Amino acid sequence: MNNEVIVLFGAGSIGEAIVRRVAAGRNLLLADYNEAKLVEMKQRLMEAGFTVATIKADLSSRDSIKAVVAKAQSLGSIMGLVNAAGVSPSQASPEQVLKVDLYGTSVLLEEFGQVMAPGGAGIVISSQSGHRLPALSQADNQALAMTPTEELLALPILQPDVIKDSLAAYQYAKRTNVLRVAAESVKWQARGARINTISPGIIMTPLAVDELNGPRGAGYKQMFESMVTKRPGTPDEIANLAELLMDRRGAFITGSDFLADGGITAQYWYGNVAEVRNSGAQK
Repeated sequence: MNNEVIVLFGAGSIGEAIVRRVAAGRNLLLADYNEAKLVEMKQRLMEAGFTVATIKADLSSRDSIKAVVAKAQSLGSIMGLVNAAGVSPSQASPEQVLKVDLYGTSVLLEEFGQVMAPGGAGIVISSQSGHRLPALSQADNQALAMTPTEELLALPILQPDVIKDSLAAYQYAKRTNVLRVAAESVKWQARGARINTISPGIIMTPLAVDELNGPRGAGYKQMFESMVTKRPGTPDEIANLAELLMDRRGAFITGSDFLADGGITAQYWYGNVAEVRNSGAQK
């Protein structure tokens, strides 16, 4: 049996689409806080011929992430990590968003960066939302990228006077994901491994359905009309890009972020700015 391991954090549509492309013939470890989702995804993937193990995990807990690392190591050499876990602005408080999406992702990068096998690759699913923030100062960028993880949430830029709601927390978390991946990629390179981020736009997943039915739903629907696609994206469109980045064909790419949003961020900054900004759709 092949002893290579792919780890997926987040038993959702985007993560499943990615591992279907990269985990064939390898051991696949699924990690999620929701045990029912783990059971359902394991069943689907095993029926499709994948070798699957599961573990309940909390992305906001270092101890929980370490348990996932240990489980993965027991299955073989860790060749791939996909982080598609997180909470959305409509699902959580600002504190929860920062704890899960910002702190948790940083821990994940650290812990897996110490165990990735040579030739391994990782993907963090970020969001177009991180591209909606105005440019930060070099000092703030450096702080978000390089501050020790256990001190991150104490940074002045992440306090309530700046982070006034869950949307702001989400934007800062996703901007930080991109910065942390770039910084941690230097350490991953020392192991001969690579790590990149993908920043999707609106992709049709259960999380996106929550957003479309939430207070910013009308804004999202208005936003689609300004996009080249006139529609949201699909998990498979993000997985196509992730497959390239995790494959040997992407061997020259690390520490990078790929915005895949149907052009809406370009519209936001350089097109009909007032219409898109006033829609309130900033995920």
